[in-house]
Amino acid sequence: MKDDLAIRALSIEDLPHLIEIEKQSFALPWSIQSYKNELSNNDMAHYLGLFVDDQLAAYGGFWLIFDEAHICNIAVATQFRRRGLGEALLRAQIALAVSLGVERMTLEVRVSNYAAQALYEKLGFRACGTRPKYYQDNNEDALIMWLNMFKKGQ
Repeated sequence: MKDDLAIRALSIEDLPHLIEIEKQSFALPWSIQSYKNELSNNDMAHYLGLFVDDQLAAYGGFWLIFDEAHICNIAVATQFRRRGLGEALLRAQIALAVSLGVERMTLEVRVSNYAAQALYEKLGFRACGTRPKYYQDNNEDALIMWLNMFKKGQ
């Protein structure tokens, strides 16, 4: 049986499931209050959830700053990893950003997270620098990656 997939904007009601995925995915997870603020009070924030059979399986968010989107986070629940859901969600984030007039997207990723880097490169992101000691849990460097959606003259 094929899973029923849906992608939609996240709401406050999704927070308990989002926080579960957050804790599975990150050494220093954001608090539920941080996400409440993102979803309720931050006009720059755009968060999408990918649902499998009505269960939140992945989420991601970006901040829209002028003509750029800064991806804050993207995570897939442990039981749904390695099924292409992260890629589907990231493609949806890119499409949403384009619809909002974004010309470039950026993100930071751990230098040791080769799987995520491979996904980002597959979708056109390119490494453009590092942020030394960016991650507070272990002082690991972050790789800064950029995606240019439009070439000059288009």
